Amino acid sequence: QVQLVESGGGLVQPGGSLRLSCAASGRIFSINDMGWYRQAPGKQRELVATITRGGSTNYARSVKGRFTISRDNAKNTVYLQMNMLKPEDTAVYYCNAYITGWVSTGQLYWGQGTQVTVSS
Repeated sequence: QVQLVESGGGLVQPGGSLRLSCAASGRIFSINDMGWYRQAPGKQRELVATITRGGSTNYARSVKGRFTISRDNAKNTVYLQMNMLKPEDTAVYYCNAYITGWVSTGQLYWGQGTQVTVSS
């Protein structure tokens, strides 16, 4: 019933920017931590960034200073602003969120993923 829908992926040149969005929908009582992960072909999925409900953030060392995670609690949406993109940023990006429903206990949910390709 609860789902996360991602958007904003695409093809960009090195040094370019993209803004990813992930909106949660359904019978949501509250959303605590939210985050972004990515997985490149042949590689393990890795954490990119997280943000708490209060706005505290953490970033992978590889993206710190280039990416910014943010959220709009009124819209149940988390964003990932990606600047100064590099070819090694190419991956499928997944959002996740710890969500408590009106009639269910809190649990992690995952988006379907959105492709980000950085290439000249």
